[in-house]
Amino acid sequence: MPVTSIRGVDINYEILGERGPWVALQPGGRRAGASVRPLAEKIAEAGYRVLVYDRRNCGASSIAIDGASENEEWAEDLHELLMQLDALPAYVGGSSSGCRLALILALRRPADVRGLLLWRVTGGQHAAVHLSNQYYNSHIEAAKAGGMAAVCAMEHWTEVIAANPASRAALMAMDPQDFIARMERWRRSFADGAEHPVIGLSPAELRAMTMPACIVPGKDPVHPLPAGQAAHRLMPNAEYVEVVTEQRATLDEAFADWDAREGLLAATFINFLRRHHRG
Repeated sequence: MPVTSIRGVDINYEILGERGPWVALQPGGRRAGASVRPLAEKIAEAGYRVLVYDRRNCGASSIAIDGASENEEWAEDLHELLMQLDALPAYVGGSSSGCRLALILALRRPADVRGLLLWRVTGGQHAAVHLSNQYYNSHIEAAKAGGMAAVCAMEHWTEVIAANPASRAALMAMDPQDFIARMERWRRSFADGAEHPVIGLSPAELRAMTMPACIVPGKDPVHPLPAGQAAHRLMPNAEYVEVVTEQRATLDEAFADWDAREGLLAATFINFLRRHHRG
């Protein structure tokens, strides 16, 4: 896969499709871009150019734990990557944390975004606590207990190091106290938006997004149905489609549902793109 320098960070990316409007997709969590590749392939086959990439600190891309907000750093990276590829404006989509990334980009740089493809919208108290622990508290605790070697041994960073062995040296070069301070800064930024119906975006910010949006809600404790319904209610030009049908108690069960209905999700987004693209 090609690698390009974006804001001083090596970003691993792939473009599927050779013609048509641009679409950029992001997965949830800190997963590598490969996790949305099957969905991207289906959209590309329908006549679109689809960007799939590893965000900083994910997959085979480089390590850079900077800035006041993880999602804002990701959004700025995507802006620069799309600009470098001459792909602006684009349809921007994402799941869970990728959904927040897409919304932040749309809020900060609306001219970049033709429309939004949003699935597994995050919201609610359970999600706020669970994600703060997963993304930040666990990393802070590991660094406090065992320094950067303990951070490198965590499941996420083990996967990152396997994809890009240079990531271990980058992590080990960090002072544990500096790493902790940066994670605490990211945690504060996440907490600042955690009380909203859609985590990370206030109702007023969602109302300000006038581009077309297709919202496909989740049905699990981290991606509850009311979060997707709130996004649909607040965003002026949002469409709403339910793809998963069963409420699930765990994320593993929910992921199995999404995998089983990936074809339906792709068809939902392709229909949206065909209705809204204006050339």
